[in-house]
Amino acid sequence: MAKKKKKKPMLSSSAQLGMIALLIPIAITVYVFAFFAWKELQTLPIFEKLEQEKAIEEIQQNFDMEIPEQYIPVYVAAEEKYGVPWTLLAAHHRVETRFSSMKSLVSPAGAEGHMQFMPCTFVGWQHPSCSGLGKGDISKAELMNPGTIKKYGGFGVDANGDGIADPYNIEDAIFSAANYLSKNGAADGDVKQAVFQYNHSDEYVENVLYYFNLYNDYHDELKEAVALNKEK
Repeated sequence: MAKKKKKKPMLSSSAQLGMIALLIPIAITVYVFAFFAWKELQTLPIFEKLEQEKAIEEIQQNFDMEIPEQYIPVYVAAEEKYGVPWTLLAAHHRVETRFSSMKSLVSPAGAEGHMQFMPCTFVGWQHPSCSGLGKGDISKAELMNPGTIKKYGGFGVDANGDGIADPYNIEDAIFSAANYLSKNGAADGDVKQAVFQYNHSDEYVENVLYYFNLYNDYHDELKEAVALNKEK
């Protein structure tokens, strides 16, 4: 049988080496271009937003219940107005209504809304029907009227400027809680006293302070991450 002739390479060894030498800098150039293009893409708002979302998610893993992201700007706005740490407001919200996730926002004792105000505390204890635990005989119109609240020395706040101070409106409720806590010492650093005034129960104080300290470990990071994520 005749031996098959070996095919000669299309390129000589020296030509192949020359080709490789030519391709290496091209490959390096392509790699460098792709690297910097990817870095540039990462500065786009969509990538920055994803980074902030990842940061928020990693922080939230430290909590038994996630703090609803949409509430954090409300807490922060109330902090800026009343000097009460937003993490304390979040802790109260967590303990009072599990971040408003409960089926009813009215307690058996008669506390109402997202932050569970007794009507007399919300509209003011000077109301003629207020006594005892503070349920009173207060109509809805009186309860939510800023003028009535001012008259009777209550803590209800019309935070969104719609002319109504509504404990079932999240902004009004959070600002009202901040108002109450601020006037009872929280803005001056006496957080424990303020929490006790909110609910005269040592167990309640312990629960709120537990969440406050937990959230406070991430006070600045979570505040910044949510703010940046909201801007994107």
